[in-house]
Amino acid sequence: MRIFRSLEEVPADFGPAVVTVGNFDGVHCGHQQVLREVVRRARDTGSRAIAVTFDPHPLRILRPDAAPKLITPQPLKEKLMAHSGLDALLVVPFTRDFSMMTAEDFSRAVLADKLRAREVHEGESFHFGHKAQGTPARLQELGRELGFAVKLYPVMMMRGSPVSSSGIRALLSAGRVSRAARLLGRVFSITATPGRGRGYGHKYTVPTINLSRYDELVPGDGVYFTKTRVGDETFDSVTNVGNRPTFGHESFAIETHLLNFHPLDVTAQTEVEIFFLRWRRGEIKFPSVEALKKQIGEDVARAQRYFDLLKKHSALSSRRLAISPAAGFPEMPALPKNPT
Repeated sequence: MRIFRSLEEVPADFGPAVVTVGNFDGVHCGHQQVLREVVRRARDTGSRAIAVTFDPHPLRILRPDAAPKLITPQPLKEKLMAHSGLDALLVVPFTRDFSMMTAEDFSRAVLADKLRAREVHEGESFHFGHKAQGTPARLQELGRELGFAVKLYPVMMMRGSPVSSSGIRALLSAGRVSRAARLLGRVFSITATPGRGRGYGHKYTVPTINLSRYDELVPGDGVYFTKTRVGDETFDSVTNVGNRPTFGHESFAIETHLLNFHPLDVTAQTEVEIFFLRWRRGEIKFPSVEALKKQIGEDVARAQRYFDLLKKHSALSSRRLAISPAAGFPEMPALPKNPT
């Protein structure tokens, strides 16, 4: 997949194209449905399949106080979309000047002239242009005028719930990572580096790791069963997200206990990715450090049981749990329930 990081980078001979436009935060199952159809239609019509997105998220420019934390930061979003089969991704730098472009000007300058769109695929709630005044009906009118067809998609429903970025953010904030994974079509993860001064050194001797500052969306405070990738190795793990109230002061941290740990080389630049499989319990203020240690032991025992069940389940179903963007857009297998 080619990535154009401005309108000027799009070649003059690009197109004709089948196009979709959006923020695509999460690249969730609803997005994936549209992307698959864009690719299919492009192949059927001898066109290029391209998605248009924006960086930063428009609300970070227009209403910074209301801007959401991202499910998928830009690098991860690009990795996920690269596995959709798209020929190209156009990342438009979003500025206040760009926000003044009307729906008509965007349709003419970008969709018709620059991309030579044959078809434009969008969700039924799509709005675009200055002050989001461009509606799906207006897009269809402009398509008839400028020579491209418009296909609109209803909101995808899964088990009675709409699939949306805002809904997935709410689930993650509530700690419902398993449900969020169903709507995402993959396990939610975050990527950072080891926290400075905590949990890393030239040689690890303890099986814990703290993440450095992470400014995008994280699951709600609590303890989770997780997989943690440290560089090229992945470990079963238990991860605490929260303020560690037992120690008497709020100090937000994301701390992971690696279960099948062995010493390894880790530096401040080592990439650490945590995959949140299932919520275990809320964060608790314990009466003593000893009580906390006892609870951690119970959490570890439950986690080991969970991972044993997960392995048995995977073997029986012969389906692999996808925890990596490199796996494309997999269908989520059923996860075993929390062991009791």
